[in-house]
Amino acid sequence: MQKVMVFGSFDILHKGHEKFFKQAHKFGDFLLVCLARDSTIKKVKKNDPIFPEKERLSNLKKTGWADKVILGDKKNYFKPILNFKPQVICLGYDQFFFIKELEEEIKKKGLKIKVVRLTSFKPHLYKSSLLRKKYVRHQIY
Repeated sequence: MQKVMVFGSFDILHKGHEKFFKQAHKFGDFLLVCLARDSTIKKVKKNDPIFPEKERLSNLKKTGWADKVILGDKKNYFKPILNFKPQVICLGYDQFFFIKELEEEIKKKGLKIKVVRLTSFKPHLYKSSLLRKKYVRHQIY
């Protein structure tokens, strides 16, 4: 069985995410989503997620877009990779945080994991940062 793994915050779910998961699923038989912890999002994006991690986890599971959804490790982002042992890791077109470390760890541990960058789907409409601004603005009024 060819296992595929993706990472992300997936805070406000949208059509771009759905296309991302469908694209990733083409690389294997089983898709695992490693959902970023609230603390990781705060560190990387410099703001809190709109929805807390348990709610994001529940929301993503309900979509059926992935075979399994887990929360990332609080201390070691590479631990879920070692546990799941994917053959492919798919990255979003705009995912650049931890990439250098990811490639170094894969090489250092002698793992045979193909890292693939996926294409965007209408990023002028379906980009989480844009949707976040609209969501926050809507909540204020």
